[in-house]
Amino acid sequence: MAKPPEQVSAGRRQRRSPVWVDVRRTTRGLQAMLLGGLASLVSLVITFWTLPQISSDGTLPVLRLVVILAVIGLLVRWILAGIAILIGSVGVLVGGLLSQFGVVYLAVTVDPGVNLHGGVEAPLLVAIVMASVSAFVGWVAYAGSDDAYVSEVMRVVRRRARRIQSAPKTGLLIIQLDGLSAPLLNWMVLSGNLPHIGGWIRDGSHSMVGWHTGVPATTPASQAGILHGGSGQIPAFRWYEKETGRVMVTNRSRDAAEIEARMSTGRGLLADGGASISNNWSGDAPKSELVFSRAALPNGRSRGYVRFFSSPQGAARGLVLCVAEMVKELHQARRQRRRNLVPRVNRGGSYIFLRAISNVLLRDLNVSLVTDELIKGTPVIYCDFVDYDEVAHHAGPTRPESLQTLEGLDRVMGALKRIIDTLPHSYEIVVLSDHGQSQGSTFLQRYGRTLTAVVDDLVDTTKEPVAATGRSEGWGPVNAFLTELSLRRSVAGSVTRKALHGKAPRGEVELGPADCEPPVAADEQMIVTSSGNLALIYLATTPGRVPLEEIELMHPRLIPGLAMHPGIGFVVVDSLAEGPVAIGRAGVHVLRSGRIEGTDPLLPYGPAAPASMLRQAEMPHNGDIVVISRLDEYTHEVAAFEELVGCHGGIGGWQTEAVLVHPRRFVVDEPPVGSDAVHALLISWLEQLGQRADDAVATDDPAERVATSSDASVEA
Repeated sequence: MAKPPEQVSAGRRQRRSPVWVDVRRTTRGLQAMLLGGLASLVSLVITFWTLPQISSDGTLPVLRLVVILAVIGLLVRWILAGIAILIGSVGVLVGGLLSQFGVVYLAVTVDPGVNLHGGVEAPLLVAIVMASVSAFVGWVAYAGSDDAYVSEVMRVVRRRARRIQSAPKTGLLIIQLDGLSAPLLNWMVLSGNLPHIGGWIRDGSHSMVGWHTGVPATTPASQAGILHGGSGQIPAFRWYEKETGRVMVTNRSRDAAEIEARMSTGRGLLADGGASISNNWSGDAPKSELVFSRAALPNGRSRGYVRFFSSPQGAARGLVLCVAEMVKELHQARRQRRRNLVPRVNRGGSYIFLRAISNVLLRDLNVSLVTDELIKGTPVIYCDFVDYDEVAHHAGPTRPESLQTLEGLDRVMGALKRIIDTLPHSYEIVVLSDHGQSQGSTFLQRYGRTLTAVVDDLVDTTKEPVAATGRSEGWGPVNAFLTELSLRRSVAGSVTRKALHGKAPRGEVELGPADCEPPVAADEQMIVTSSGNLALIYLATTPGRVPLEEIELMHPRLIPGLAMHPGIGFVVVDSLAEGPVAIGRAGVHVLRSGRIEGTDPLLPYGPAAPASMLRQAEMPHNGDIVVISRLDEYTHEVAAFEELVGCHGGIGGWQTEAVLVHPRRFVVDEPPVGSDAVHALLISWLEQLGQRADDAVATDDPAERVATSSDASVEA
């Protein structure tokens, strides 16, 4: 009987002699030193040639400077790693960035054969240019791929792997590819464009299954289910709470912290020694990094941060690649305009910056942080990579630039697998998504008006409705990082607070479009919140959930006007007689009983639509009126209420079709329905691996507390 591929690889590793392993490590080290020296030499030649502020007395000083740079750089990295426990991760971040220029500054000033011309600014200018050129040369040498940074990480892993003790049990690494739909992943695997994930599926080590997210199809809702089993607490990406008069936004740190407190039982997916990295919620992990609900970097020493921000292939390379990514985005957006591709949206403004951050800095930082947890043998790790989702929102889910991002993430999966294979302990890898994306021209593009304007025409109020919508999703990781930085009692924290004066009223940084979280006055009459092609309408001055009969008396034109609008597929509203009902232009679907009058408005949205909409309608803090946009019969395109060509949040198209790629040893009897079901699957897999403690240790029955809180919210 043939051995599984992973056993074959393990056998080959065991058969290699220690001498052969040492020779290979020495060879890799010499090769890395040689390549690093050549890159430094090329960088120096370019700097000497382009800057009149620096010159040398011949060839020997340049070669000597290469050696000095290497020695000083190594010393600085050792020092920075050694004092990380004292200065913390934020100090490492600032110190690492400055050290890239400090190394060059010190080297050029101590070498007697190097001459500096000009005033006191000459050494600083030379340092900045030389460090930037060095990062650029490294990027060109590796054709802009991830190989440079991954090679750096692999060297660290191999060095530390010899000294660490193997974890006694197999761990679980869960990677979330944000926004990836099951049909798209299936197509990418069949096309052969994902050699790593596709290879796992082809060689039989992994299986792929789609799962239905339900409504809302958003990252916060799905992660609430996956990490906490609490997706029923989140009716949309943003919503209004009448009791407090606030618009809650799930990726805003203070709101996320409050929401997690409502749904956490203390026994989330990551409760037993796990790590949560770059997620909306903590999953009750003892260690959380770049998590919105905790808005904190690690408080103590973090090798992942030290490695990233002090490595020549880390922060300095990242800064250069960020510029390259922004240039790439400008080119790709211009290409869409010149080819007159539709649907499309404006891709300028802050998105150019956000794409560079998510596709370069955050991706590499996530790899470094995950690697640190893998080396330590952390039992379960959950990390969200947002690269594809951010690009697909603005370019389109199946456009070339979005697919290229998926190919880059596949290379990350391959790198993580190589890292695991190098370690003395083992991990199972699970790859999943939180939702898909649906494409289409926006509601405003199609009809020349926003949904809020349509509502304003249909109601008899003295004030215009307040609109809570926008492109705030991509700002979550950036705001979480800056929030933690601003709350530090340090020089870096003081500088950040002063730089962001007025933007962090209570310490929480809230950068992003102003229309995402508008202020709500006490006398507001109508509020419209949008999440993709899902919108919630609130009669703000009327307490509780307002029934259909009362809405008809107060605003008789509102429900018929929305249901008959060509851009709206159906609306859901509570009826005193029959509970939640979905109303379309030619029929009604009673969600609890299943009774249909006329043409079923949910029919185009698939067989799961009735159950999904019923569950969403019964969530606390849901809108008095739920609006779902049109769904094209042939293209399956939707009309987002936000200005995004690729959207998710409601139902229709691929947005509710998420995916789960799992080791074949874990059996999935039927496709999961809802993120809570995915949570149950992952918990069962942790139990099979022996990584889950008995849930009976949870005290004071927090699950009952959450349920009671939910019931109270519904009654309110």
